This record gives sequence, structure tokens and C-alpha cells, in this order.
Amino acid sequence: MTAATTLALLVLLVAGAGWLYLQLNGDITTFGADGLSRDRPAAGAGSNVLVIGSDSRAGGNRRLGGGEGDVGRSDTAFLLHVHGDGRHALAVSFPRDTLVEIPPCRLPDGRWTPPRSAAMFNSAFTVGGTAKGNPACTQNTVEALTGLRVDHTVVVDFAGFAALTTAVGGVPVCLPQDVHEGDLNPHLGAPGKLVFPRGPQTVSGQRALDYVRLRHGLGDGSDIGRIKRQQAFTAALVKKVRARGMNPSALLPLARAATAALTVDPGLGTADRLLAFALSMKDVDLHDTKFRTLPWRYQGARVAVVHPAADELWAALRADRTVDDLGTGGTGRSGTPDDGKAATPPPPAPPGTGIAVTVHNGTTVPGLAAHAAAELRAAGFTVLATGTAGSQQHATTLVAYGPGQQDRARTVVQHFPGALLQPTAAPGIALTLGRDYADRPATGAGGPPAPPAPAGAGRSAADDPCADLSYG
Repeated sequence: MTAATTLALLVLLVAGAGWLYLQLNGDITTFGADGLSRDRPAAGAGSNVLVIGSDSRAGGNRRLGGGEGDVGRSDTAFLLHVHGDGRHALAVSFPRDTLVEIPPCRLPDGRWTPPRSAAMFNSAFTVGGTAKGNPACTQNTVEALTGLRVDHTVVVDFAGFAALTTAVGGVPVCLPQDVHEGDLNPHLGAPGKLVFPRGPQTVSGQRALDYVRLRHGLGDGSDIGRIKRQQAFTAALVKKVRARGMNPSALLPLARAATAALTVDPGLGTADRLLAFALSMKDVDLHDTKFRTLPWRYQGARVAVVHPAADELWAALRADRTVDDLGTGGTGRSGTPDDGKAATPPPPAPPGTGIAVTVHNGTTVPGLAAHAAAELRAAGFTVLATGTAGSQQHATTLVAYGPGQQDRARTVVQHFPGALLQPTAAPGIALTLGRDYADRPATGAGGPPAPPAPAGAGRSAADDPCADLSYG
């Protein structure tokens, strides 16, 4: 989910008053449906809305730091599935570097492209090279990937997002560390000025846009980590809007900012159609809206879809099952009996207790050292430092150990199957991650493992101003 897609989700969840009709009807832009696939999935239970964030430099987006050039691009996107009960919804984010099959798509001159294999998901939006992008091609790609029929597609730009966060009075966020200009622009070559101070604060306009687009200054430095932060921001934004009240004086400036930023399919091309669809979701509460990321794993510097986890997710949505049913046979329960008679024994010490490791990323995949460090901390290891290896061409993960550290190094290797052991004269244990670690399947629905550190590991709550908050 991107900065811009946050805006569209808000529109779909909070719009809903007939008085908006005359105010907003002239602000809605539509894209043609002639580029939609001729072989589409059948309609199923519930409804599906594809939301695309555009970082085009067209119009007011240029001054806000949209993408370079004159071709419209998508940052990331999500599919919002509203269940047939009208009370639950699930938003599934698509990482922009996900390798997918792009089916035939229509060009501006009427010709259709041949299908493409192993193409990045966000490249579908650029087919045809137009400033407004190709939302129909992205919709075709999502339908081919998921087997779900997309009922509506919405494209949102940066300018509208910035205007909305200003209209709502800002959104509360918390940053675990200072963020500088160099974090927003890694090519700067220097830290630069302080952009966000450490700790809780409220952001709006350009600052809100910088926060949700920030990739290198927070979390693990990956696009996946940024998606998680944007999902949390979405929830905070919707909560802020609803706290202001669902009345005309509160909603009108927000709705104006939103619709001015939207490009929609013809089925939502008028205010009354948009209103009717929004009203169909008026009973979906934020607490009943779940956020997921397409099951994924690293494939080199890109992202691959993990099967069969992704197939199970799409099958559940086609059957209109909630995510609580996934992986439990549809029961929503673990199936583990608990009669309350047996006392719970104290947990054993984590296997890595007392073992210190330094972690180096030996690949070009961003954020890999942070993922491995989190995995080690969860197993009780002490991570002394993370960084980038001298060479980023390591094919196989390497565990180098100094004198007297062989047994401890073998414990490290148990967490990295296939890793090589290498004795060295240097003291301690050094882990250098290879492509084999980057390419291994995800251990769940969110990619390579990055579980929270066990109690007592890493920084304490007193050291982290955001210890009780989710900031991705």
C-alpha cells in the first residue's frame, strides 16, 4: 500500500451522504474500459476493488516528488475484498517488485501486447507509456494472478493524498529514530538536514507523503517493511477521520480532496455511483478490516509469489471466507485441545542464549541483514552489529568463527540450512548472508522471518519511544 492508495481506501470506507452528490460530481475522472481483458474471471461472492497509487509527475504531483519522466507509474497497489456480509473486508497489498505474468494489454493505438513472463508487477501500469498510466493492464494482471474478478479499479495520486492529510488535521505517527534527508534520498551521499525527529508527532501534506514513502530510514530498508508502515498509517488515518464525525462540515473538505485525486473505472464514474458503492460498505468497521501482504519471498533483488500460500489466499477470497479461516481448515480455531488440567512448564532457554554474532549482507537484496538479525534475536542470540559485506556476490551463506567458537558457530548454522562453516583467526562469529538465504521461501504470509525480539533482547521500552506502537 502506498501513500496514494491510503487515500482511496479512506474514500471507500467513509464516503456516504447524499449531499455530496452535487458537490463532487464534476471532480471524478474515468479511464476507458476498452483495455480490459476479454477473458475475465466470473463474478463471485463479495466485491473486489483494485486500488493503485500513481507517482506520476503530472499536475500537482511534480512538486511533491512524483516519479521521473512523463510516463505514469504505480508505486504499489492493493486489492480490497469486501465480504458478502457487508461487515468485513481484507486489503491485500502487492509489492511492486513482485514477479508476475502480465497478460495481453491494450496500447493507445488499439493494438494488444503479447503476454510477458516474470515481469515486475508495477510495470503493468506503464504499458503504453502514457502519462496517466494503464490501470486496465494492472487490473488484467491482478485478475490473472488471483482468479478474482475486479469489480472496480481506482487510481489515486500524491497531490490528493497530501491534500487529504492536511484537511484531516494531520495523522499521528511515531518514529523510533531520527530521519534525515539522506534517508529520503540515499543518492544524496550525506545525512543532510533532520527531516523527522525521533518520537511521536503529527504529519500532514508533504511531510505525511515523505513519511509513507520513506524506505531507507525506518524498519528493515525494504519495500515490504514500508508496506507494513503504510498499512498502519491507513488505519490511523481512517480512525482520525471517523473521530472527527460523519457530518457534512467534517466530510466535505475530505471528500473534495479525495475525488479530485481519483481516476476510476466507468462503473464508478459519477458521484452517485461512487456514493452507492461507498454506502454498500458503510457497515464495514475499521476493526473488521484486515491487512495482508501477498505471500512472498525474495528472488534475487526481486520478489516472488509463494505457492501454495498465495493460492490458498485467493481461493479463500473466491469462496468469501475471512482470513481467520486460513490455515485452519475453515474452522478459525487451532484445533489443539486444552482441558486446563496440565500446568504449563517454564519455557526452555532460547538456543542462541549467550552466543554473539555480527551479521553482514553479502547480496544486493536490501534489508536482508535486518531480517536475519531479527531471526537471530528471536532465537536468543545477541546481534552485535549489522552491515554490508565487502562483496555482495555471495552465493552461499557463510559462518566464520574464531578460536574456541566452533560449537557456537554450529548452533548458528542450524538456523541457516546449507550455510558453510569457516574457521578464521579473528575472534567471535561473523555471519555473511548469501543468495541462498535471500531466495529461501517465506515462513508465513509476510516474507522472510522478521519476528520480534524476545523479552530483554535489544533496546528496552525506555530506549524506544515507539515501543508500544507499530511503525513498520
